[in-house]
Amino acid sequence: QLNTRNILKGKAVDLKEGRVMAKVKVDSVGDLIPSIVTVEAAQDLGGKVGDEVRVLIKATSIMIGKG
Repeated sequence: QLNTRNILKGKAVDLKEGRVMAKVKVDSVGDLIPSIVTVEAAQDLGGKVGDEVRVLIKATSIMIGKG
C-alpha cells in the first residue's frame, strides 16, 4: 500500500543505463514522462522497454505556468 496520490499508468518506452543512474521514459496516454533512478533500482525492478508500469509522483513543490 502506498499513500502517493499521483499515480499514472503507462508503458516504458526507453531505458538507458549509465554508470550510476538510469533514464527511464514512460508513455502515459500520449505524454512522455522522463525519470531518473539509480541503476541499482532499475535492475532491482527488472523492467524493460514495453513493460506496463506505474509512475508515482511525490514532490514537495510543483510549478505551473500558463501558455
